[in-house]
Amino acid sequence: MSKTNTKLWAIVAILISIVSVQLGATLGKHLFPVIGAAGTTAVRQFFATAALLIVFRPWQGGPERRHWPVLGLYGAILGIMNLVFYMSLARIPLGIAVALEFSGPLAVAIFGSRKWSDFIWVGCAVAGLLILLPWTQGAGALDPLGVALALVAGVCWAAYIIVGQKVGDRVHGGKAVALGMAFSMLFTVPVGVVAAGASLWSWSLLPYGIGIGILASAIPYSLEMIALKAMPAKTFGLMMSLEPAVAAVLGLVILHELLTPLQWLAVALIIIASAGSSLTSKRPPAEPV
Repeated sequence: MSKTNTKLWAIVAILISIVSVQLGATLGKHLFPVIGAAGTTAVRQFFATAALLIVFRPWQGGPERRHWPVLGLYGAILGIMNLVFYMSLARIPLGIAVALEFSGPLAVAIFGSRKWSDFIWVGCAVAGLLILLPWTQGAGALDPLGVALALVAGVCWAAYIIVGQKVGDRVHGGKAVALGMAFSMLFTVPVGVVAAGASLWSWSLLPYGIGIGILASAIPYSLEMIALKAMPAKTFGLMMSLEPAVAAVLGLVILHELLTPLQWLAVALIIIASAGSSLTSKRPPAEPV
């Protein structure tokens, strides 16, 4: 395969990854009336863990015992991040939740840089976030708790990046994510069982669970690993900045979540901030799984 074709395939892989993640989220929202956000998170984490363990087989040449504590921390952060993000989806539109969650990797990228141009991206991000904050209770106003939960997910994403870099230095990427997801399942599944009760054990949920786990985690992570080997980090980060826009469009088309013109502007500002910080940063923001 030529160099041009390799880069083209990498771009296609990232686009498929972005769409897959958000399709998984839209599928998850369909389960909320049945098992709630916590139950949906548990289902997603269980099937995603199963898929990742099968693909990466971390028991073969697994990490040394001294690396287990940081893997446990990594998994706990991953579990909390997924749980609070899905809880935010139960209250606010998908596109807005994703845009607010992007505040985490944006903060890591911007605070890790020393360039004056980053003040532009800070300004864009702050402006977008200020627009989305629930200042009023009128038409189009967002649920305050939903906004707060999405921002907590952003904080967890920032912690995930920082801790994930330490894990990545010690454990092979695929094995690290598979084990981290397994640790996160130990946290999210009991919470989901308690919250959803007997509804969680319905066989009718099986296709949804498998679909969410594969779409939201297994496919995206595998494709991103391939793409990162074939494209510069800045290009990867720039393309990942499209995620809030894709989430907003899929939320509109599939979930019929209508955003106001001001909310679309806020999403656009956060995308600009993310794209700009990606172009000036050394490393791309790690994608949550």
